[in-house]
Amino acid sequence: MGSVLARIAVDAMGGDHAPAEIVAGAIRAREELGVEVLLVGEPDSIQACIKRHDIASPLEIVPADGVVEMTEEPLIALRKKPKASINVAMDLVKQKRADAVVSAGHSGAAMAAALLRLGRLPGIDRPAIGAVLPTIVPGKSVIVLDVGANVDCRPKYLEQFAIMGLVYSQHVLGVEEPKVGLLNIGEEECKGNDLALRTYELLQGNPNIPFIGNAEGRDVLSGHFDVVVCDGFVGNVLLKFAEAVGSVILQILREELPRGMHGKLGTSILKSNLRRIKQRLDHAEHGGGLLLGVNGVCIISHGSSQAPSVFNAIRLAKEAIDHRVSERIQAFNQGDDQDSVVMTQSTES
Repeated sequence: MGSVLARIAVDAMGGDHAPAEIVAGAIRAREELGVEVLLVGEPDSIQACIKRHDIASPLEIVPADGVVEMTEEPLIALRKKPKASINVAMDLVKQKRADAVVSAGHSGAAMAAALLRLGRLPGIDRPAIGAVLPTIVPGKSVIVLDVGANVDCRPKYLEQFAIMGLVYSQHVLGVEEPKVGLLNIGEEECKGNDLALRTYELLQGNPNIPFIGNAEGRDVLSGHFDVVVCDGFVGNVLLKFAEAVGSVILQILREELPRGMHGKLGTSILKSNLRRIKQRLDHAEHGGGLLLGVNGVCIISHGSSQAPSVFNAIRLAKEAIDHRVSERIQAFNQGDDQDSVVMTQSTES
């Protein structure tokens, strides 16, 4: 696993800090992760950013013409700008010249370009964005999906999200027996709106999904669940709130710990602990979301991404490539890989 050098197409023009921060993160990723990076965008701008870094060998630049702006309607812009950086990056994956795409640009455009150029995996009606979040259990993460791709969902979409999430949880996060939960307003089976009630029935009745019940908001980061599914509207609100809470906690620590002589001494002693706290709470450390369900690997990063976040987005892409996530989701849907992830619900009762 991971023996073949991963080739990552990076949309160098997407994001608030493009191309400088995108290029910086890509250079670090190539040096530390051992991946091949293809920087997609305006060659002169990219080259000017590369010159600011001391690198041993040149990076490959794939020319593109234009970028989808945040204010543009995705489908219209993609059609008007066939050579826009996100279109060119997706074409590289379609043509097998790259294994994955990473973009911090217009998230709607990235999703639309992935669907138009890569297509959906068999058995997947709606791709979903999965976000990997830390939990209160050290070393344990939870994947929440969908966090923004589908604001209006049918129960069968959430059932498919559960399948994609449990495949990712087992094969990438290393959870032997992933536990799947449905985000809801109560633990009881009878709680929730029509979507939640109908989805509960589907998940409970699917023998290939290790469903253990509803997850309330307070349960998401408890470590009790490995996969939490919800529609993209609720998931996006949850994700943004979690990011804000993490930022608030980090800011409070920065302001309060150094107060007074004892505080300054304590801060110095706890420096390594504080660094680990930042790694667990800071959303930049997690890179972005995985667009699961398309025929290829696509990472959608925050529009405000700077070099550390870009680096981690490329790391996410490499992990998905190394663990053959897309192929495993397809195999699961075809019944070829279910034995490795299925648990009987009786073991959880």
